[in-house]
Amino acid sequence: MARRMFGYVFTAALASFAATFVACGGAWAQDAARSQPAISPPGPNQTAEQTIQQPARETIGWGRFFNNDYIGDRKDRWHSSSYTISRLRGPEWTGSLPNRIGQVLEFRFRAENVTPEDLAAPAAQDRRYAGVMSFGYHSHSKWRENELSIGTDLVLIGPQTGLSAFQDTVHDFLGLPDGAPSYNAQFANATHLSGTAELGRQIPLGNRLTLRPFVEGQVGFETMARAGVDVTLGNLAKDGLMLRDVNTGQRYSAVQGPLGRGLSLTVGGDVARVASSVLLPDGGSVTASPTRARLRAGLNWQGENSFVFLGATYLSPEFEEQREGQTIGSLSLLVRF
Repeated sequence: MARRMFGYVFTAALASFAATFVACGGAWAQDAARSQPAISPPGPNQTAEQTIQQPARETIGWGRFFNNDYIGDRKDRWHSSSYTISRLRGPEWTGSLPNRIGQVLEFRFRAENVTPEDLAAPAAQDRRYAGVMSFGYHSHSKWRENELSIGTDLVLIGPQTGLSAFQDTVHDFLGLPDGAPSYNAQFANATHLSGTAELGRQIPLGNRLTLRPFVEGQVGFETMARAGVDVTLGNLAKDGLMLRDVNTGQRYSAVQGPLGRGLSLTVGGDVARVASSVLLPDGGSVTASPTRARLRAGLNWQGENSFVFLGATYLSPEFEEQREGQTIGSLSLLVRF
């Protein structure tokens, strides 16, 4: 119960902090859209196409996603908890992605606690604690009938994120074991850049069954190539915009369309070939695994004004000394009145 309380407090605090970033990002996009020059009738040396004004951006949706391993395998280790909030800006949503990169923009804030298996008494051959915080700028569009997501994140690690201090305070308040041995051995303050691109394609297999294979590449904070597939039974994502969670690969709704109402089941999996990871460096206390696998399932319900997503994901071991994989539980919720 105490760990669950920590998860809820952690989510609420990060949501409050992240609102500043996503609000500022959305305001920037709005100002950029408003700064477009006024359109006048075509002059003698202009064509009609040159006078077409770009549609103004507006907030078209929000994405929120919470992970915690305690609501998965009921343990507190490794990928312990994370929270992501995104604000989507673009032209009025018409049910499908635009063909141009940069028309639909996502301003993303993400925070995560990565821990050893035992926070109070970390083993010599276990991963080091890391508080990870990132600020991202991503574009979503279509390319030759494929869905393209491409963007970059500024990633901060170390005590500068405040995540270890925050977790320590909450643990003290709830009477949980002292994590000082892990916090004291955490990664030093550092800032990294990360680039991510994903290409996927929706393949209808029937009225309510959709197959979506995808490939993804990451470079910087973690460098890897990934390929996988997601299967959806139901109408989810038929006329909405879906985002992919960094840790689990779960796809969750950020822009809802009327066709997506009702209950939908999603299952999926992927395999990644890993070249490097800042959190599992060469010469460290553990050896990074060359491959990673994820298996996931989720249930999504969408109504006229609200939706809820519940999911679970199995993550294979990420380093050779990790004795087993872990299962993470996920939640995404939106309630409008």
